[in-house]
Amino acid sequence: MERKPNHIAPILDKFGRKHDYLRISLTERCNLRCFYCMPEEGVQLREKSVFMSSEEVIAIAKNFVDLGITKIRLTGGEPLVKKDVGNIIEALGQLPIELAITTNAVNVDQYIDVLKKAGVKSINVSLDSLIAERFNAISRRSYFDRIMSNIELLLAHDFDVKINVVVIKGTNDDEIIDFIQWTKNTAINIRFIEFMPFDGNNWDWEKKVSFQEIIRRVESEYGSDGYQKIEDAANDTSRNYKLKDSQGTFGIISSVTNPFCDTCNRIRLTADGKIKNCLFSKEESDILTAYRNNENLEPIIRAAIQSKHPERGGNVAFKALTQADIKNRSMITIGG
Repeated sequence: MERKPNHIAPILDKFGRKHDYLRISLTERCNLRCFYCMPEEGVQLREKSVFMSSEEVIAIAKNFVDLGITKIRLTGGEPLVKKDVGNIIEALGQLPIELAITTNAVNVDQYIDVLKKAGVKSINVSLDSLIAERFNAISRRSYFDRIMSNIELLLAHDFDVKINVVVIKGTNDDEIIDFIQWTKNTAINIRFIEFMPFDGNNWDWEKKVSFQEIIRRVESEYGSDGYQKIEDAANDTSRNYKLKDSQGTFGIISSVTNPFCDTCNRIRLTADGKIKNCLFSKEESDILTAYRNNENLEPIIRAAIQSKHPERGGNVAFKALTQADIKNRSMITIGG
């Protein structure tokens, strides 16, 4: 749906970056237990009242749209385990925005019609291995076959499917070429994401697989002329490529070794109603309490973005970072 022009000043940070993309985490719950996202001991369960209700999600989203947000992506946890998620999707689909979703695809077959009705075209699916036994070990669950079937279903219904692969040295980095080969005859976009530091995920600098390392492996397999750079979309987080004559593409999101912070346009809203102006930021702004107190949300939103660091939440020395230094949430409580 095309956005109507308004005369509200854009949401800018002090570096002049315009923020028009909101990622809303609907829940901290998930039907998988991926070790890089959820600590082994799980996350502390909290009262339902701590989290945004469906009605609050919709109302707060409308506040952001009034300030110039043109794209909303629903995340989690797993957004499709949120009670009443169908009504949230339908309501947000009525707003003058581009609506997208990131999911593990376990339940996506139950929402195909809802997603279509809401105008969702882009669906990101988290999938960290093409080997069933390995995927089930990473996710601590046994849904591999169901997920692969649902990916095929999404493709059959002409969704723009991106596969998010968190690449971890010694865990799944030997599958980089297998994932890229998938793009040869399938209109799918594979996106390799560097392993990032969050609370409880045993991150270590030595476990990363950098942008340069992935490109080196691509050239070793296909030669320097066997693939090509393609144009990245504005504010894109990934550097994108394709094999010659392939139907799909692949990209690399290198948040740790080769960040894209200079063009960042993203705002994150956690399931418990906190604004995070950066995935790696330790600072949060409580917007849910303000909403429940009938306060004007605009000053809180603008102040949160004004305080944004130039890059990576102020964490510039990742190489020296240890697990003990990570003063952030676990990934599942931030939102993917």
